[in-house]
Amino acid sequence: MRFCLLDRITDIQLGKSITATKLLRAEEDYLRDHFPLFPVMPGVLMVEALFQAASHLIRASEDFGPTTIDLVEVRAVKFADFVQPGETLKVEAEITKHNSPLYTIKAQGTKGDAVAVSAKLVLKTGRLFEDAPDSTGPVIPSMSEYCRDMWRKNYQKLTSST
Repeated sequence: MRFCLLDRITDIQLGKSITATKLLRAEEDYLRDHFPLFPVMPGVLMVEALFQAASHLIRASEDFGPTTIDLVEVRAVKFADFVQPGETLKVEAEITKHNSPLYTIKAQGTKGDAVAVSAKLVLKTGRLFEDAPDSTGPVIPSMSEYCRDMWRKNYQKLTSST
């Protein structure tokens, strides 16, 4: 992933909800172009932060079983405020429906007491090609475990207190 849009997971209730934060720093790469005289976090990256939090919730809730999580649909997106350098986006995501492999997530990002972004996300869990039971193609057995290990380490980094 090009941008890790979460600094820390502050709370997680497996199978239910997650809270995470992102401090927007002035040196973020994307702020050079968005916008030079009025730097703000791009709306699409605010939605990406919601997706990343929801993905961590699903992965941790399923003991890192899914090797892929796809964003299937974004509904009812509302942008209500800018996030500027020095401000923290607090991301909260809650599972509202789970009908395997689909999850419906209600998510929002707040800045202080104000909502900056909100959306409903539909995510789909999956597995890499070589994991598929009917796979007849090339098999790379270590790839799935590599992905699971990568996501576990990323999750541990975001949940550590150091």
